[in-house]
Amino acid sequence: MLKLENVSYLVKDELGEKQILKDINLELDERFVAFTGPNGGGKSTLAKVIAGIIRPTEGKIFLDGEDITDLSVTDRANRGISYAFQQPVRFKGLTVRDLINIAAGKNLKVSDACSYLSEVGMCARDYIDREVNASLSGGELKRIEIATILARSTKLSIFDEPEAGIDLWSFGNLISVFEKMHEKTKGNILIISHQERILNVADKIVVIADGKIEAQGKKDEILPKLLAAKTCRVLEEKL
Repeated sequence: MLKLENVSYLVKDELGEKQILKDINLELDERFVAFTGPNGGGKSTLAKVIAGIIRPTEGKIFLDGEDITDLSVTDRANRGISYAFQQPVRFKGLTVRDLINIAAGKNLKVSDACSYLSEVGMCARDYIDREVNASLSGGELKRIEIATILARSTKLSIFDEPEAGIDLWSFGNLISVFEKMHEKTKGNILIISHQERILNVADKIVVIADGKIEAQGKKDEILPKLLAAKTCRVLEEKL
């Protein structure tokens, strides 16, 4: 279980101070959890705080009862946290096979490495030996990144807008990958998304706006309110 206690994040620049996250208290132990809310509300920042990419200026973070607040991103990865970026990173000089082996923590058989690519809808023989560089499209990189998370089999997998850039790959397949991941690892999956089809499979939805948790609860409780608010905004724009 992941637990956040009074987590805040403050940044300072030449214009002064800006509080990005404001006293976040949250417990996550559901199979699928979705973070949603307006752009710039703090969703990705909070996810990066959980992964250890960003360190909070206040508060505590616990994973299965262990205080991981001061652990580095590497130590948190070793504890079982994975993070997939909204814009995947390119690795010049590394092949797709190298990346999957690193994620798995061992040298896999080619057939095993290829199986992870097949699960995300890629023809393995066309990609396994390709370099993870600018020759790959954003959508290809996104799917390769998801394949590496599958190979890691961690207890908490975080995805920042995983649907971005995979227009040629159906949402149904994406959701199926998440379901298979949970069946294999029995871990928790945290997804940042605005997409109704992804929110609709979440066990818990957390709405984040202006650096605070605006609402949280079961999908059946939160999603109808979000859809009603979206309908109202559309109607207002047409008037």
